Amino acid sequence: MSTIRKTLTFTEQQDKWIKAQIQGGGFTNESEYIRHLIREDQARNKRFTALQESIQEGIDSGISEKTIKDIMNEVQSRLKSDGQI
Repeated sequence: MSTIRKTLTFTEQQDKWIKAQIQGGGFTNESEYIRHLIREDQARNKRFTALQESIQEGIDSGISEKTIKDIMNEVQSRLKSDGQI
């Protein structure tokens, strides 16, 4: 994978924070820490997009004729069959 050099500007407080993360042993250099933050943001964005899609799917499905008790019973049955309860 090729790399591209970027120039970033941070406040003194942000610079101290980045250096503290490196000194804490979690990262070997500043670039590694910034790449880590970008990967976390990408994963968070992916989860958020999936959530948005699920919400839209629910909206598009319309109003259910099921009662709250029916829905709760279905969820409990599903969790039991999955071994989660």
